[in-house]
Amino acid sequence: MAEVGYYTKEGLEKLKEELHQLKTTERYNISKAIAEARDKGDLSENAEYDAAKEAQGLHEAKIAKMGEMLANARLLDESKLDTSKVLALSIVKIKNIKNGAVMTYQLVSESEADLKAGKISVASPIAKGLLGKKVGDKTEIAVPAGNVEFEILEVSR
Repeated sequence: MAEVGYYTKEGLEKLKEELHQLKTTERYNISKAIAEARDKGDLSENAEYDAAKEAQGLHEAKIAKMGEMLANARLLDESKLDTSKVLALSIVKIKNIKNGAVMTYQLVSESEADLKAGKISVASPIAKGLLGKKVGDKTEIAVPAGNVEFEILEVSR
């Protein structure tokens, strides 16, 4: 069984739009490429046809995967989130104890993650280390650069 994914309203809409795009425009373009390659003659020696068929298979697999993600998607009501501890969709302000750097992140689903926008995946090492913590808690998190100790300064939604 696929893993349940939690999404904001915007993230769920984006997923639906992308799946619709794959099923309509993208699928049509691949069918067109296959038809054009087929018109070029002998299919047994037609590399363009083989490539188009392979692209079609990969595309259909992507549609199936996204359809499964959508079927297992759950919309989180941000107004009902508990702000006493860090949860999925929480906005958390943390301080790196060693260098004093303060960062603010929102914990979102993997497909919504965008570091430039301050959104990190709940599956990332930092998010996993923050989940369940409360304001004032200190936690040591293993990141690629080594272990870093953070203090939770604020949790909001």
